[in-house]
Amino acid sequence: MRNLFTSAGKRALAAVLRAQPLLAFDFDGTLAPIVERPDAARVAPGVSQRLDRLARLRPVAVVTGRSVADVTQRLGFAPQFIVGNHGAEEPGRACGLDPARLDGLRARLATHADALQAAGVQLEDKVLSLALHYRLARDRPRALAGIDALLAGLEPQLRRFGGKCVVNVVLAEAPDKADAVVSLVQRTGCGSAVFIGDDVNDEEVFARAAPAWLTVRVGRGGPRSRAAYFLQSHSDMEALLESMLGLLQGASG
Repeated sequence: MRNLFTSAGKRALAAVLRAQPLLAFDFDGTLAPIVERPDAARVAPGVSQRLDRLARLRPVAVVTGRSVADVTQRLGFAPQFIVGNHGAEEPGRACGLDPARLDGLRARLATHADALQAAGVQLEDKVLSLALHYRLARDRPRALAGIDALLAGLEPQLRRFGGKCVVNVVLAEAPDKADAVVSLVQRTGCGSAVFIGDDVNDEEVFARAAPAWLTVRVGRGGPRSRAAYFLQSHSDMEALLESMLGLLQGASG
């Protein structure tokens, strides 16, 4: 990966914006900083104001692991599209998924609710997916080992993947973030896409991005990331959005 704020990165950003792209963003760690308690996450006013201005120039999408109802109240602006549950939930589009397929795991986790709470693990039920957060655990490796034990022998109809101090479980047939972004590009007729994310489930988009897309990871992450460029941290987001606004407004002026 290369830093987006190099000369090469700035040229790539200008080129993709000339192609009339969809602008798609993850939420936690991208539009909002990672916080100890997920309920405290919000988009900062300076970021939300710039996103609101961008949404008047190009289609903007927020594609997140949170539920749509949860993330909507945290944005401070109204994007054209919000896709939740790691790609499985979008208002106005039938997903055709049966959340009851998670009921067996729900029952198993309910049986061990006291042990999870004692280990500092918080269960979040988002209807179409489950998240086991262990950021607040005193002993994170031990908490993760306990989660692994509970999820051992997971049913074939379910799929698990990790994240930043979280383990997610989704329906195996559910669309992922890459499916969601590809679909949005096709439906909007955009010539390209910009996608910015920071976590494991964002790598699906980085890996499937078309050559004309611009993919950016927030934070260097590991050397295996498939994103083309990176930002040093979430604190660079406001400067990036300001650059995007200047380029788009200059092209339309």
